[in-house]
Amino acid sequence: MTQNPRVVVIGTGLIGTSVALALRGRGAEVLLQDSDAASLAMAVELGAGTPLADSTGGAADIAVLAVPPGSVAAVLAEAQKEGLARFYTDVASVKARPVMDAIELGCDLAGYVPGHPLAGRERSGPAAARADLFLGRPWALCPTPATDPAAVEAVTELARSCGAEVHLVDPVEHDKAVALVSHGPHVVSAAVAARLEQAPDVALDLAGTGVRDVTRIAASDPGLWVGILTANAEPVAEVLDAVAADLALAAAMLRASTGAGPDVAEVIMAKVGDLLGRGNTGRARIPGKHGGTPATDALVQVVIPDKPGELARIFEAAGDAGVNIEDVSIEHSPGLPVGVAELSVKPEAAETLALALRERGWSVPVLP
Repeated sequence: MTQNPRVVVIGTGLIGTSVALALRGRGAEVLLQDSDAASLAMAVELGAGTPLADSTGGAADIAVLAVPPGSVAAVLAEAQKEGLARFYTDVASVKARPVMDAIELGCDLAGYVPGHPLAGRERSGPAAARADLFLGRPWALCPTPATDPAAVEAVTELARSCGAEVHLVDPVEHDKAVALVSHGPHVVSAAVAARLEQAPDVALDLAGTGVRDVTRIAASDPGLWVGILTANAEPVAEVLDAVAADLALAAAMLRASTGAGPDVAEVIMAKVGDLLGRGNTGRARIPGKHGGTPATDALVQVVIPDKPGELARIFEAAGDAGVNIEDVSIEHSPGLPVGVAELSVKPEAAETLALALRERGWSVPVLP
């Protein structure tokens, strides 16, 4: 960003505070505002910035509106009325509605760049904020025909300063896209997790990484998500209709296969196999690390004791072997003082890492 930029962040939740922390790390002066005094105090305590109320300076370079979709336009109108900043952006996960609301309220669209960083966590609030939350993540900017190019340039610089990859997208196209890759999946995750509400203990005892992966985002704040889904209702409904149709067909085929002869059952279950195959194809299209071409990493599994420093030793061994760990997950063994670390690495580096770990005494299964 420009030398020592002055940025106001309105809303000190997870995203707003993470933006503030990222910008502070780049030398920006960050001023914070939130109607929730406790949230504001926590963000200040974390070093995200200073309260806007204590500021005596002039207008900021950019104001970041980290508020729910339904509140963006009203907050924008008030901020512009006060002359809070030269340019404005928001981080709401829906874009068409805030733009329409801003037009209805008579906001100045020239200095407003609708935005959406596609990063988050299942936890909310400033305590969950991280300065590195946006590193390598997409950040959609959705300027309107009325948006000043200088505003787009300034907000693009802000997003890149947070470590994000900027994508320019039409607001309506954006909302359809996030319905498919974010909002719809969140509802599906919640539906799967809801099945566990009255699940017997034996089912929960058998829960593994699969159900944990599918239901992770279902732990997010329901109130926040009701607002998001309301603001993007029709595109999300279309995604859920399509998913529901696939699931209904799969359920019907499973029931029809019960009691059928082997030949008939094979034909029926081929339709379920088709859905699973399309799932493989769709999953493979998701961009890989840093938005690059999808890649298939190799998994190196390591049995690790549940005690401090073990994971650090594994990373040290990988570094000494010249192997970059692309991702890591840990599966704990219930009732046992050990777990299994699954290390994702490039296929050509898997055997090198496995040998390096075995030489240091780790238990590493033979790779297939």
